[in-house]
Amino acid sequence: MALLTLLDAAGSAHGFALKKRYDDLLGQERELKFGQVYSTLARLERDGLAAGVGFEQGGAAERKLYAITDAGLTEVDTWLHTPQLPGGRPTELFTKVVLALVSGRPAGEILEAQREVYLERMRQVTAGRAAGDVVDRLAGDFELLHLEADLKWVELAGQRLERLASQLDAKGER
Repeated sequence: MALLTLLDAAGSAHGFALKKRYDDLLGQERELKFGQVYSTLARLERDGLAAGVGFEQGGAAERKLYAITDAGLTEVDTWLHTPQLPGGRPTELFTKVVLALVSGRPAGEILEAQREVYLERMRQVTAGRAAGDVVDRLAGDFELLHLEADLKWVELAGQRLERLASQLDAKGER
């Protein structure tokens, strides 16, 4: 959906330009691979969401230009306007804490190590926000708020470790 939306914004573009735009805006820690871009463009074309509209000379080879179709515009509008909820169960950290408790390992140590990682990342993001553009600052705000929420969960889980362990013992799961 990101490539399709960037294609809409560009009017028409070739894969290299779309990849560069994606990486500049969204790929700070997850740049797209060229193969992923071109396979996605082929699927978008196959599904009628984008269409080849010509070629542009680019260095030694021609680059195929793509444009979004009316069906693609509808798809982008639907995607952009459909709210989303985060996933159900928490991430891997939740799983590690529960499994540490079940196996009799010190879950508090896992939480404390994760807490330190979160705090360090918060310091890095906070320091880097001043140097970035508006997109970088917005991404930093997003990450910081998520890290704050994760830290609150770490604190809450730490307060409940003894009770969780005793409940697991009572169920015979430990």
